[in-house]
Amino acid sequence: MSYQWSLFIHLGIISCTLLLATWVRTKVNFFQRFLIPNSLLAGFILLPFYNFIFPRFGLSSVNLGEMAYHLLSLSFVALSLKALPRKKPGKGRIFGTTLSVLFQFGVQGFLGLILTFIFIKTIRPDLFHSFGYLLPLGFAQGPGQAYSIGESWKSFGVEGAGSIGLTFAALGFILCSFGGIFIINLGMKKGWIPEEQIAFLKNKDTRPGIHPKGTKLKAGSFLTTETEAIDTLTLNVALVSIGYFAAFLTLKVLDFALSFLGPTGERLADTFWGLSFIFAALAGLLIRQILKATDNQHIVDNMTMNRLTGFFVDLMVAAAIAAISLVVVRNYWGPIIITAVLGATIVAFTTLWYSSRIFTDHRFLRSLLVFGVSTGTLSTGLALLRVVDPDFETPVATDYTYASAITFVFALPYILSMNLTLHTYTTGDWKWFWLCVLINVAYLIFTGIMFFRYAGKRAFKHKTKIWYPEEVLSK
Repeated sequence: MSYQWSLFIHLGIISCTLLLATWVRTKVNFFQRFLIPNSLLAGFILLPFYNFIFPRFGLSSVNLGEMAYHLLSLSFVALSLKALPRKKPGKGRIFGTTLSVLFQFGVQGFLGLILTFIFIKTIRPDLFHSFGYLLPLGFAQGPGQAYSIGESWKSFGVEGAGSIGLTFAALGFILCSFGGIFIINLGMKKGWIPEEQIAFLKNKDTRPGIHPKGTKLKAGSFLTTETEAIDTLTLNVALVSIGYFAAFLTLKVLDFALSFLGPTGERLADTFWGLSFIFAALAGLLIRQILKATDNQHIVDNMTMNRLTGFFVDLMVAAAIAAISLVVVRNYWGPIIITAVLGATIVAFTTLWYSSRIFTDHRFLRSLLVFGVSTGTLSTGLALLRVVDPDFETPVATDYTYASAITFVFALPYILSMNLTLHTYTTGDWKWFWLCVLINVAYLIFTGIMFFRYAGKRAFKHKTKIWYPEEVLSK
């Protein structure tokens, strides 16, 4: 009897490579110093194999892309099921974090679209008009979103956008790791970091990624069930699976309803399938509210959900990087390099400038976290934050948890509007493209107005300095 082994073969290959990457990091100080995630290293190890060797044995990177697509949505369900921290957030800090992230959406989207226009009018007249959106998708969103949304553009005749999005995400991870450590060292040199944290940084050991033998280990999760009835992990996985199944059913209903609108409805349905992570997050929120309304929210263990999210994200990152098609990237290497380099430079500058003025407490930590999530994912942002705040003793991580829900709501119109540029690609009518440019400008204007409101006098002083001086802030 024949059984399907494809999924488990890919999982086995990725798992072996993750173990190899974990061992390499424990031995090579370079990867420890720059906080290179094991999943990122594993993805780059697998990249040439899935491009040149494994296809000879019938193992396609297409399967990895599909795996990354599903793992992204599962991670969003797990994140949405978590109960929010009970600690009361500080006034202004939450929305300030939201504004900092939304500002990066506007900056990266505007830059990407303007560069796309220049490329089309000069060196790449055949470039698809939504190319510029792959910069914020890869940097500010992450590999899962970049791949799923990029792949949904196939319904408009755009091929290879998923791989290009993954390339931007990979470059974003590299920027997050190397750029983040550079910013930390710059902060130490310039005195942007408090003295007690500088002392910790100078005395800390390197981070191999594995706790040494004999270390007192911390609890990673708690039991909310009697294991003779059902294991806590099983229960939490079941809740995540139900959430994703609910998202699937919702998308199937939408697909059926939109089919009556003809080709336009079919393209819109394909777009919604590419945004499955949004429906997954909404399904998770709905389940959480049902549990809360029935006084059963205690069965969800936040720490177990953290472990599940980490599991999904580690596999997703490794699979997403390995799924990059080098053939596609080679065809677009010029626009990719130019856009990524300019994007990286502007992100680093604007993050420090904006965040150092809009926040009044833990400014460097907040700036560091915003930089991390604006170039990689939440996991890479938290990895950078842990370098300076290893036990999350400051409210920075907690505040971001609150802010992420607000950011998600404000980002929905931005994400849904991306496909407007594809109408220019299919019809040649540039009004749709410039409408998207105006939408990015609107985000910049909104975050700019709110910046002046929250930053006050700090917004107008020392405008030429990348970091707002501490001594001026204290006056």
